[in-house]
Amino acid sequence: MPTPPPARPVPLTESLRRWSAERGGQRAFTFVDYPDPDSPGRARTLTWRRLDEHARDIALRLRGRVGPGERAALMLPQGLGYVAAFLGCLYAGVIAVPLFGPDLPGHADRLAAVLGDCEPRCVLTDAATAPAVDAFLAEHGIPPVPVLHVERTPGAEPPPRIPWPTADPEDIAYLQYTSGSTRVPAGVMISHGNVVANAQQAIDAFAATPEDTTTVGWLPLFHDMGLVLSVAAPVVGGFPSVLTDPVAFLEQPVRWLRLLSTYRGAISAAPNFAYDYCAARITAEQAAGLRLDGVRALINGSEPVRPGTVGRFHAAFADAGLRPQAHCPSYGLAEATVFATTDPPTAPPRTLACDADALAEGRIVPAGAEEHVGAAEATGERTPAGAAEGGSEREAAGAVEGRPAPVTLVGCGIPVGQVLRITDPRTGRPLPTGHVGEIRLRGPNIGLGYWKRADRSAESFAARITGEYGDWLRTGDLGALHDGQVYVTGRLKDLLVVDGRNHYPQDLEETVQAALPVVRRDRLAVFAVPPARGARDADAAPDIVAVAEYRRGAGPTAQDRTAAEGAARAAVSARHGVRLARLVLVPPGAVPRTSSGKVSRSACRDRYLTGSLAKEAAPGA
Repeated sequence: MPTPPPARPVPLTESLRRWSAERGGQRAFTFVDYPDPDSPGRARTLTWRRLDEHARDIALRLRGRVGPGERAALMLPQGLGYVAAFLGCLYAGVIAVPLFGPDLPGHADRLAAVLGDCEPRCVLTDAATAPAVDAFLAEHGIPPVPVLHVERTPGAEPPPRIPWPTADPEDIAYLQYTSGSTRVPAGVMISHGNVVANAQQAIDAFAATPEDTTTVGWLPLFHDMGLVLSVAAPVVGGFPSVLTDPVAFLEQPVRWLRLLSTYRGAISAAPNFAYDYCAARITAEQAAGLRLDGVRALINGSEPVRPGTVGRFHAAFADAGLRPQAHCPSYGLAEATVFATTDPPTAPPRTLACDADALAEGRIVPAGAEEHVGAAEATGERTPAGAAEGGSEREAAGAVEGRPAPVTLVGCGIPVGQVLRITDPRTGRPLPTGHVGEIRLRGPNIGLGYWKRADRSAESFAARITGEYGDWLRTGDLGALHDGQVYVTGRLKDLLVVDGRNHYPQDLEETVQAALPVVRRDRLAVFAVPPARGARDADAAPDIVAVAEYRRGAGPTAQDRTAAEGAARAAVSARHGVRLARLVLVPPGAVPRTSSGKVSRSACRDRYLTGSLAKEAAPGA
């Protein structure tokens, strides 16, 4: 009997029309802002019918200015207008380019580069941001284009119901620009079929239903995870979404957990640092007022998931009813729309203590039995809510004299509706279970390629695997399979190879921050540079450099810096068997970060090599 063809993906706009007709008066999207530090939060809500009307209204305004397949840049703050603008682009057949306003500190050059690359035919913004947008376009030499406001006129009649064309699954829905953590940002072409497939994969992975699910998010909507989890998945699944601004979270992280307490069946996502930030900044008094037993899933992704972080977060909020299995380590990337693998909320996160020498040779060899993390046992200590940052991420126990301590990895679950292979990065040959190689993916959520970069698209999106059929996505990420779990070990481009052995920068960063109380957690970068003076041998090992922000108010002296460098060098040598050539302490905020909040090692390395960090690193700077 022939296999039936796969079902045609239902475009987001068709799902929106459906919920508008079936659940028109029910809550769809809510935005919570905080007008002052003591505010409990001010919520504004759009029903499914009002959201559909708002999106169609924007689509009508776009229709006379932007042709199908042309680009509209979204340059406006987080909020309901952003959601309506994105869906309005899809209604109009316009390629959306989710971006941010020109007031995001430190990212003006990136914003200008993206606008120059995507060549928008118009900009969508709000009335408050429009003057800054106009000034930004003029200042950076961006060709003038119409700047349309997304607000609806109060009391306006619903837009007329005209026949909108049905989007083809292969048509480009939006350009998702990569965060630029390892290279110049590039626009991934995400089709209508890609985004619907990935949203459905997330819905299936977390068993989300309209009756008992609400997504709660502060991740920016220009970020792949924020857009898919907080916009696309709710529209596909017909369940409500609650949003707040990233700044609101950074100012008071307890706001996020209060929202999670409010909405039962909450699903949310954050990078690893956010969970440490909550454990460190939320006081015991604030934690006592939380009820987290109704949280379904907290996705931890976008950077290496640290076992100590998982343990500290659960230790801090276990008394609030947080279930250990609610923490879901995941792996994803913009080229796959976002989701690739996840650990479903059915068991606590799984960790694997690996033999460090074997890992340096590219093999996963368990150093001991696997264990589950989810309470104080995760790190052998209980960290109360509001405790200061600090503490080692590595298990000191189990180290044998003369050998490095085991490296503990966190499992990122299994693929969600796609196929994953571990391959040799050079040959493309599949590697056996337990061997570290490049992660390659195939599935309906894999993007179409990079905007205006045909050669790079062919290299990344049309790779082949020996003995396998079809095109595969080269992720550029390293990992291994063990006992059915995916363990992500790092980025291929960040890998440090010293004397033929592999070292992952996040491991060295972890060692440095554990050894130096003066260093801010997750505000440091380790990278390799050409060997210094006198090393003329072409085979000479690279110099390993660490650049780290010191804690606010620390102001280390020259003597403090010398002592810190010595301590870091000793710790790295003892734990990893490599020499740290230099430690550079810089003020808070000096380590470059991507628009999604990750440390950019490549940008930090560039700044180090050009000498621009020298002044900031000077004592008293």
